[in-house]
Amino acid sequence: MSDTDIPQSDSIAGAPHPRETAHLIGQSEPEGNFLEAYNSDRLHHAWLITGNRGVGKATLAWRLARFLLAEPVDGGTLFGGALPKPDTLEISADHPINARMLALSEPRLFLLRRAWDEKTKKLKSVITVDEARKLRGFFALSAADGGRRVVIVDTADEMNPNAANALLKLLEEPPERTTLFLISHQPSRLLPTIRSRCRELRCHNLAPDEMARALAQTGINLPADTTALSALADGSVGEAVRLINLGGLEIYAELTGLFGTMPNLDRPRAQRLAQSAVGAANANRLGLILTLTNQFLARTARAGIIGPPTPEAANNESAILTRLAPNAFAAHQWAELQQSIGARMRHGVAVNLDPAALILDMVLKINALAGKTAAR
Repeated sequence: MSDTDIPQSDSIAGAPHPRETAHLIGQSEPEGNFLEAYNSDRLHHAWLITGNRGVGKATLAWRLARFLLAEPVDGGTLFGGALPKPDTLEISADHPINARMLALSEPRLFLLRRAWDEKTKKLKSVITVDEARKLRGFFALSAADGGRRVVIVDTADEMNPNAANALLKLLEEPPERTTLFLISHQPSRLLPTIRSRCRELRCHNLAPDEMARALAQTGINLPADTTALSALADGSVGEAVRLINLGGLEIYAELTGLFGTMPNLDRPRAQRLAQSAVGAANANRLGLILTLTNQFLARTARAGIIGPPTPEAANNESAILTRLAPNAFAAHQWAELQQSIGARMRHGVAVNLDPAALILDMVLKINALAGKTAAR
């Protein structure tokens, strides 16, 4: 397998890599916070970029890295005068930094991410300490020019304990003129000592109009009606791309239709759903079925409290949710089931339970609760 064919752990199939994304949409607040810190000479050495998956955290990290590497270190001009404070993170389109970063050939940038395992021919499941230790060589080689250096960790959540400890030493004693950007979907799982040494930049879920613009620049083929896509993606461009790539809208429609038969479960239909996730080739489909089931349960619980969500994510969804969770008491039961089923799903995947058995067990538990809560 050539280098160009090796999957990248920090990208979503079918979408541009974050370093290739032309514009960052919907994250003006964290952009503004960083620029304000830079202009007031309060540039922290480590930044924790947080938020839900797919909302632009990595794109922001690459955008900030480009900006820092393009800015002069001393803030002065060739003839000694002071440059004006920048009012944007944009850099010139023809700046050589752009081409080098696209090619991953910028010597003052280090990308720490999960590596390719030549033995298994798969991406490693974690960022190992061996990858983290490569930072030593990076700082040794890049120190000679005296310019800024940037490290992007995508994602910090994926570091194993030894890698996390190696990075912590760097955070405790950062090299001069070095800025680290740690991307995290779940910052609460990071070492408290890592979090305490970083300043946070929080990325938010995108509004529907922002989602439309962000999806347009991915270049993927969108469904004619993006209403259901927006409802299920919940402000995450990355999740929307995943749903499109894996047929998520069709899967959610099938799940909604199946749950709509409850408590008189359509068992043949449930069997077909379970069998569709069997085998290594259907691993992604299994993951999406479990994710979308969890989302259906959450939407059911909310429907019992505040009414069915708008817009609908599948045909007749509102009527089904209203019937399954007609009141707040039922909503509480659905919320509890979501938590317990979520835990069972994670355990089942971790110990490689038979996918069909895992799905059928989940469906039967949902059907049992529907027998108690569904309005007659």
